[in-house]
Amino acid sequence: MTIEMIREVIKNTILALIFLIISILAVVEIFYLTPPEPFPVGKLISIESGAPIVEISNILESNNIVRSGTVFKLATILSRKDKKLQAGDYFFDHPISTYEVMNRIVTGRHGLDPTRVTIFEGTSNVEIAKQLSSYFPEFDPLVFLQRSRELEGYLFPDTYFFLPNVTAETVIETMQSNFNRKIETLATSTQEVELKYGRNLHEIITIASIIEEEAYKEEDRYKISGVLWNRIEIGMPLQVDATFLYFLGKNTYKLTLEDLKFDSPYNTYKYKGLPPGPITNPGLSAIKAALAPTETDYLYYLADRKGNTYYAKDFETHKINKAKYVR
Repeated sequence: MTIEMIREVIKNTILALIFLIISILAVVEIFYLTPPEPFPVGKLISIESGAPIVEISNILESNNIVRSGTVFKLATILSRKDKKLQAGDYFFDHPISTYEVMNRIVTGRHGLDPTRVTIFEGTSNVEIAKQLSSYFPEFDPLVFLQRSRELEGYLFPDTYFFLPNVTAETVIETMQSNFNRKIETLATSTQEVELKYGRNLHEIITIASIIEEEAYKEEDRYKISGVLWNRIEIGMPLQVDATFLYFLGKNTYKLTLEDLKFDSPYNTYKYKGLPPGPITNPGLSAIKAALAPTETDYLYYLADRKGNTYYAKDFETHKINKAKYVR
């Protein structure tokens, strides 16, 4: 073999090695140092205790957390970290590489930082389900609504801190426990109302949920409470529009005469007394108003579009108010 031929072989060998190195680096860059496309941001991955490396690799690849389960497995074994992988729930709030995924699972960095969520007064269970679904992709709104079906009114609106892997059961337990703590502070008042009006807690919370929707201003809560209790005492229909928003999804300004005839136990125009239960989850202010109604002779009230409320003792005056302030 001539010197020129030897040089050519060396040259080709070097080029082949360079190409091989570049190819390896490209594979490492793509499969080890670059997040997959698309990376499932907001995904919660569960790794069971004692799961073998093969199962963990498959879970990560099938959920698009890593590009290749094989690369993850080989990298973990070669770096002698396959025995250090920690079980648990892992939350990914932004795309990361296979290398970073491996290090997080090895060090047990689950990424489960609590998220602040504010549930406002007057939020229904359906609205809570929608709100939490927008915060937590893994949260199951259907399970929440199924488990909280009998708890409308008893999930206290407040600011909460939930982990990304929060379940429907945890939310319900947390909000219901908060409700119980708040009611304990009003225990004496609750007993007084029960004695005075012959009403139990369920009826009080039902009234509070209506007040939450009907009263625009704090000072009106107690007056409207007085009107509602007055109507109940004399057997007069409550005739509140707020219940229609609960079962028909229509507010005062969208209701028709046909809607007022709709057959539902929540139709307070058609049926006297309280509806079967609360229509929202009332806050402490509305509950206090239900417990301490203003003593008044008023039997009617209405609100204009600016939130001002007008009261009347008889229907004739109520009609005048309606013509003057609403129409």
